[in-house]
Amino acid sequence: MNALPRPCVWRGPGKHGWQNAQGSPIGHNVAPMKKGAMTARQLIRWGEKKLKSAEVFYGHGTREALDEAVYLVLSGAALPFGCPDEDLDRPLDEHTVKRVQDLIHQRIRTRRPAAYLLGEAYFAGLKFYVDERVLIPRSPIAELIEQGFTPWVQEEKVRSILDLCAGSGCIAIACALAFPHAQVDATDISPDALAVAHINVQRHQVGDRVRLVQSDLFGSLGDRRYDLIVSNPPYVPEADIAELPREYTHEPSLALAAGDDGLAIVTRILCEAGKHLTEGAVLIVEVGDRQEALTGRFPSVPFNWLEFERGSGADGVFLLEADQVREHFAA
Repeated sequence: MNALPRPCVWRGPGKHGWQNAQGSPIGHNVAPMKKGAMTARQLIRWGEKKLKSAEVFYGHGTREALDEAVYLVLSGAALPFGCPDEDLDRPLDEHTVKRVQDLIHQRIRTRRPAAYLLGEAYFAGLKFYVDERVLIPRSPIAELIEQGFTPWVQEEKVRSILDLCAGSGCIAIACALAFPHAQVDATDISPDALAVAHINVQRHQVGDRVRLVQSDLFGSLGDRRYDLIVSNPPYVPEADIAELPREYTHEPSLALAAGDDGLAIVTRILCEAGKHLTEGAVLIVEVGDRQEALTGRFPSVPFNWLEFERGSGADGVFLLEADQVREHFAA
């Protein structure tokens, strides 16, 4: 298989994995299992073993069995992330234990990603509602938003932002919260995805500044221009979709597949973005493992491939300034 949607770095609570209130990793140095009522810590160890033996795929918010077990157990037990040790070691009632065990069994049996089982995912430290109508948030662009896209933009100069292929609305909403004086447009071709984005816009109370638009990329935007355009578009080659792990079959193929080489959507973005960027604006797009293919197609374009503190070293996110887009692509 040539392309695979990125196995992401978890971007939920904490920058360095799951930790308790004291900053110690959850799930390590776990006491032996005891008879009687189970604790959250014991369930985490049990879940980790179950997930490891089942060889499930991690790529939707976690990267190993321990992370996945912590996510499912704490959420299923309604315990806050970063809870103190005494909460982790307090016996849980039988109903809670059964609910958590059922979640683990469902994860293994159905191969549905944990985010869909729980109806939630974290992005840029924020919680979003998700279901099978949208891709599960996992873009490294979250780290850029947390940093206010410095040093490439200045907050006071950003008054308009566009999120293309918005899906759940996580990028648009996180940008709205990071740039409180900016208006944000979020477009998606899928009305189902926009219905999910609407839920998240309401939950984060940004409806006065985030406008949801059903659009095939820039098609419904007229001549609007933006100080910042951000996109995590589909970039998986059509032929590779059938070879993806079962977990990906639960995500909408519309949010994954992008032509024979995975570059169909990003190429359109590059060719159309010029007339929608203000002077001094920037375009930021994720292409994952299509980085080499994109530079091969456009060898003269000075793509600035960004690096991430929590990334893998080959995160496939490029930045271009407005003048560079207009110089190299027809507007």
